[in-house]
Amino acid sequence: MRSTRFPVWPCALLVSVALSACLQLACSSDEGGGGSVALDAGDGGTTEAATPDAGVSDGALQDTGGDVTADSVADQGLSDSASDSVAPDAPAAVPAVHFVGRHESTAPGQARFGWSGTGLLVRFQGTAVRVRMDNPQGAYTVVVDDAVQPPLQTTPGFQTYTLAGGLAPGEHVVQLLRRVEGHAGVTSVDKVEIDGQLLAPPPVKRRMEILGDSITCGYGNEGADQSCHFSYDTENHFLTYGAVAARAVGAELSTIAWSGKGVIFNYGDDKDQPLPTLYERTLPTESGLWNFQWQADVVLVNLGTNDFSTDGDPTEGEFVPAYVALLEKLRSKYPNALLLCTVAPLLWGDDKTTSDAYVQKAVDQRVAAGDKHVKRIDISVDAIGLGCDWHPSAATHAAMGARLVTVLHDELGW
Repeated sequence: MRSTRFPVWPCALLVSVALSACLQLACSSDEGGGGSVALDAGDGGTTEAATPDAGVSDGALQDTGGDVTADSVADQGLSDSASDSVAPDAPAAVPAVHFVGRHESTAPGQARFGWSGTGLLVRFQGTAVRVRMDNPQGAYTVVVDDAVQPPLQTTPGFQTYTLAGGLAPGEHVVQLLRRVEGHAGVTSVDKVEIDGQLLAPPPVKRRMEILGDSITCGYGNEGADQSCHFSYDTENHFLTYGAVAARAVGAELSTIAWSGKGVIFNYGDDKDQPLPTLYERTLPTESGLWNFQWQADVVLVNLGTNDFSTDGDPTEGEFVPAYVALLEKLRSKYPNALLLCTVAPLLWGDDKTTSDAYVQKAVDQRVAAGDKHVKRIDISVDAIGLGCDWHPSAATHAAMGARLVTVLHDELGW
């Protein structure tokens, strides 16, 4: 009989959501009032403002000597950029909608994203902002000037949703972030409308990426207790340990996680597409690859719970080389990032001891190979209440996030 801090559930692997034809992007116009604005893409595609002839190329945040209206974006030449950070001697960024996390932009005025916590941020002078988008199983966190709003639920097909309305005239920042994970379907955005003037997004100064499973997704963290089962309305990435820590240290977060996934074994005896095989995808349910222009300062790997969750654990000879290979891949993508490794918080006893030992051996191998910026950490905490299927509650996530903040302060001075 296994000892676990919480009993481990199959992590929603049985949840299968078909992506319908409505996920195909459309760029039809919407006359719902307010000016449409440029979309900022960071993936190598091109985007443009809905203003006539407002051609905007990909992703760079360049100096314009001041704020630029949406109508004048057509006059700004934007070039590709490997980073959204603004150098100390660089001019201010041009007005744009900033997309958070991995996303693709395949046509003017369109963007798609699907990983947990992905979304968009808009900074503007005005009174309202709307977004036209499609997601068949959409559930989103909306944040207006740092105040979290009631969850936004979407319906299939392109619809226009008000993210904030009736605001006092002045400067505002509004965020729209996915609560749910990739198997809920792809979010497709084809227009953002503002009653007012679009401003440049705040500069991104710190970047953090987390690889994980159901824990990192926020599976069941808003559930009443351990007796509830998976549902999208109880999963909230905004309240996960990673999101809590990222906000505390002022870092932009990219989450690459899928419930039930492991390093080589998924939950049970499933070996189909463990997380490392999905890691390079731009969208979790599609095969297109991310270009890694967005460079993380720190990457946390929180994988291994599902590998050791049931009988038939991987041997050291299976797990350690696979984990080393994952660390090597991460180093190839992020040459300068600090790599942190943990298995938290669901395992304890023999499973915890074994998984920690295997991860440490993988870390030791990388250090011996010359990689000095990789380290095993532990952010496990005792349960503070329980979420669905014995997963961590929001309170437990908050405690884990606090531990991670301490690590980031100690290691990076954040």
